[in-house]
Amino acid sequence: MSERRNNYDVTNTVKVTDYEEVRNAIQGIYKSRYPRASLTPIHKAFDIFNDLFTGQFPGYHCCDTLYHDIQHTLDVTLAVTRLIDGHDKSHSGKGRLGAKRAALGIITALFHDSGYIRNLRDTRHVNGAEYTPIHVSRSAKLLKRFLPQLGMAEYANAAARIVHFSGYEVPLQNIQVDNPKDKIVGQLMGTGDLIAQMADRCYLEKCRDRLYPEFVLGGIDRRKDANGNEIVIYESALDMLYKTPSFYRISVRKRLEYFFDSSYMYAAAHFDGIDPYMRELEHNIRYLESLIGSNSLHLLRRRPPKNLASTISLLKARLRHPDLMPVTYRLNIQNQ
Repeated sequence: MSERRNNYDVTNTVKVTDYEEVRNAIQGIYKSRYPRASLTPIHKAFDIFNDLFTGQFPGYHCCDTLYHDIQHTLDVTLAVTRLIDGHDKSHSGKGRLGAKRAALGIITALFHDSGYIRNLRDTRHVNGAEYTPIHVSRSAKLLKRFLPQLGMAEYANAAARIVHFSGYEVPLQNIQVDNPKDKIVGQLMGTGDLIAQMADRCYLEKCRDRLYPEFVLGGIDRRKDANGNEIVIYESALDMLYKTPSFYRISVRKRLEYFFDSSYMYAAAHFDGIDPYMRELEHNIRYLESLIGSNSLHLLRRRPPKNLASTISLLKARLRHPDLMPVTYRLNIQNQ
């Protein structure tokens, strides 16, 4: 296989910066698993998604977050679709999620980060990352708005709860769903969100140059203790990288194995025994550990696809946060 490209999925076959290409891939998987089901809700959802994230949806800015961008969402949604397919491939009869809940999972994944997008009336925030602490709740509100438009009004409340499996606003053990299958959908979606982004070929560079600035803007690079004293969680973008391996080994693995019931294994079911997501994810973490061990983080030189709107927005945000961009931040983002 040729060298993996920065704007392609983990299999190097789907361009995850192209919403139509991702939509076609997802619809192909869905139709193969549920041949009698209508593709209309998924097709319409992608149209709304594209309008919303590119600034063509009435009343909203375009997506301007550097890390949680269009590529991230499309990559995650493709991964979630594959996990759902692997789940229903591994079960029969009432054990399957079925076409409706599969569509619910796909659509919820497609809008799981829509809460980062700013309303045009919002004059207080200059970048969507400032919504980081509450972005999942904002995504839930948009899902409740969009599901009826897709002919899935009966699943609107379920989607608003399921989307919280992708975030930290509500402790996972406290998320309440009406049907056990909705919990499975949530676990698959939360799993896809983690494994897709961490298997990204440019994951490490994106953490340093894109995710850290989002954390600063969202105010989650530090917190207050019970006495009001400030506790710094990440001192810098490089400090964030140093702490990423332990974050994965302790926090992410707990979510994947315990809270999400090892749902990542359904990727192997989809791919007939091979799991490219966990393979590439583990490769990224091992490579990062080797760079840390040899004091060679400067070797991280991959350049993710251009993100001009997000870069411009981040420059505006820097006026409020002069220390926002580390010296390693690259304004000239381009493909290798």
